[in-house]
This record gives sequence, C-alpha cells and structure tokens, in this order.
Amino acid sequence: MTTDLRALVVFADPSLHRSRISRRVVEAVAGLPAVQVHDLYQRYPDFYIDVRHERALLKAAPLVVFVFQLGWYAMPALLKEWFDVVFKPEWAAQAPGRLHGKAAFAAVACAGAPDDYRPGGRHARPIEDYLAPLEQTARACGMDWLAPHVYYGAERAGPADAEAAAQHAARLRALLARRAGIPLENGDAHGT
Repeated sequence: MTTDLRALVVFADPSLHRSRISRRVVEAVAGLPAVQVHDLYQRYPDFYIDVRHERALLKAAPLVVFVFQLGWYAMPALLKEWFDVVFKPEWAAQAPGRLHGKAAFAAVACAGAPDDYRPGGRHARPIEDYLAPLEQTARACGMDWLAPHVYYGAERAGPADAEAAAQHAARLRALLARRAGIPLENGDAHGT
C-alpha cells in the first residue's frame, strides 16, 4: 500500500484480456504518483475477498474511484460482491462513519451513445440511474459522491475508436489527478 495514498482505483473487469478500453485506463492511471490501482479480478479470481485488507485500503484513501464496464445495466459481479462484504452497514455507515468525508466516483464504459441514455432513447434512462446503487451506497456511508466519468461507445472497434479510447483514458487520468490533488508535469501526454 502506498504510504501517501491519495486515490484508490477499485478496478473490476472480468475480461481484461480482451478489453481495449480497460487496459488503456489501467495503463493511464497506474503511473500516477500516490494512486493505487486495485484489480479485483486479479486479486480475487475465486471471489474470496480479504475484507480486512480491503477496509484498510479504503480507510487510507481520501478518494475512491470505481472503474468498470457497465454490463446489462449493472456493475460486474465481483464488484457487487466486494460492496456486499466490504461495505457492510455496521462497518461502513456507523456514526461518525469510517468513510465519512471521503470522495468517490465511478469511471464507467458503456455501449451506445449519450443520446441512448435518456428518456425515449434506446436505454430509456440516464446513465446516472444505472449508477444509483453505487451513489447511494457511498452517500449512506457519508462519502461525497462526485459526477461520474463516462465513456460511451465501448462496443465499437476500429482505428478511430482506438484513438477515442486513448483520449478517454487520458481524460480520466487528468480528472483523477485533479480530484486527488496530484500535479501533472507539463507535456505529460496522458494529462492533456
């Protein structure tokens, strides 16, 4: 664990080996100082979660970022299990609260265009509706929920889409650095 931890990136992608977006995101944020990328599927392939370890990471980080691809309008199964066992109300939401005052947001990739996520659109609801369980969990624990960072069009493939994925990763890196108070060096290709 980083001693001067400014952000914990809780990363969950069950198919990282074939995900061009998740790989780029991990590469972009992993190099930030005082940021720990915590890959749940790598650490817990058997879904047996070390709750004490996870809670220690959460207590040490002032900012928590949940990175995943939305699948069938929900977070990946291991991330849901992680919330269920780590964020037990008797631990996470007790007064004054172990997580009170920390900030959190989701960085999510999803299929479709922004217009698909609105009333009358293909998915009929705004993306925030699909992230509501995360938001409510964070708020119930006294955390400050920040606006999500969303990458639309995750299902597309091709040279132009590879560039869009790279730009998404760079924007997330810059956003994470800003929210965590980490200065980016001038000319940092990932921070522009």
